[in-house]
Amino acid sequence: MKRTFFITGTNTGVGKTVLAVLLARHLRRQGINAVALKPVCSGGRDDARALRSAMDSALTLDEVNPWHFRASIAPLLAARRERRRVRLAEVLAHVRIMQKRFEMVLIEGAGGLLSPLGENFDSRDLITALRAIPVILVPNRLGAANHVRLTLESLPKTFRAQARIVLVSPAKPDSATASNAKLLERFVPSAKIFGLPWFKENLSPARRLETPQVKRTLAGLID
Repeated sequence: MKRTFFITGTNTGVGKTVLAVLLARHLRRQGINAVALKPVCSGGRDDARALRSAMDSALTLDEVNPWHFRASIAPLLAARRERRRVRLAEVLAHVRIMQKRFEMVLIEGAGGLLSPLGENFDSRDLITALRAIPVILVPNRLGAANHVRLTLESLPKTFRAQARIVLVSPAKPDSATASNAKLLERFVPSAKIFGLPWFKENLSPARRLETPQVKRTLAGLID
């Protein structure tokens, strides 16, 4: 069955690209014809290049990331600085082409769920229009429960029920790191709460895929 997953976060810089890369590699290792996209980005295309590499260059860089802007600010504003406009219908049309071509589509958002991506739309609008399964990443530290609950409350009820939560371990755990998963079980089914360990920057994706916690998380996300 064809499915679409939308990888978003409680903020920017929470590890969306890391998870998208790992999940794309995992799926393709399983023989699943999967593709990873970052339709809109600003401030550089390193994330899009990493996604393209993860799927063995099955797409061109411009297919992975059709809309890109130089300024490291919200894509909406970065596009306007270049006197350009990104419209929801255009993004949806591009993704739907990929949905027809591939068995599974992974979409990485930019910033958090409600960060403006283009003219009058954000990641939530893409999730609902594409009927995608939300994957919400959050740093596993003090405040995680509040950030997750706020993000979930921003989703329509149907999509909230499907959402997966991924707690990303920080370089230095704090007093809440060990207890956040248990706390979140009061609001989210435990089967939909996952974790990712802290990765050193020089650790290759291939080695990360061999980490037991990563294996469990990737398998669980698509179950």
